[in-house]
Amino acid sequence: MPEDRRYPARPFLAASVATFRDGRVLIATRGRPPMEACWSLPGGLVEPGESLHDAALRELREEVGVEAEIAAFVDHVEIIERDATGVVHHFVIAAFAARWRAGEPTPGPEAGAVRWALPDEVAQLWTTPGLAAIVTRAAAVLDGGPR
Repeated sequence: MPEDRRYPARPFLAASVATFRDGRVLIATRGRPPMEACWSLPGGLVEPGESLHDAALRELREEVGVEAEIAAFVDHVEIIERDATGVVHHFVIAAFAARWRAGEPTPGPEAGAVRWALPDEVAQLWTTPGLAAIVTRAAAVLDGGPR
């Protein structure tokens, strides 16, 4: 991505997906800053002309080699980091709940370690902000609970 993500002129729009298989959610460590090596959902920036839904599935494929079927939008997360000179990072991330369809997750340049975790395990890990709540809500949506 040619545009610098530090000290942005505007927020960046991104999409992520909580993909479930056998009651476990797919998480991966971030391979790049910000928050390199912390656990997160596969996801990334939305490209011009791309829907949030399509961006989430593309990022899942590109980052970890998994195919899924999105069931529902879960929520959005805003990441805003400031320092003494201004806004360092600003991301708005649309999070989706999905069911695994194919592929075994593999690490790559954007996703370090990958694992299938029980939803209640996520809160015990170093994660991106709000991840445990998103995973809990996504699991509830897939189980037929409130959206």
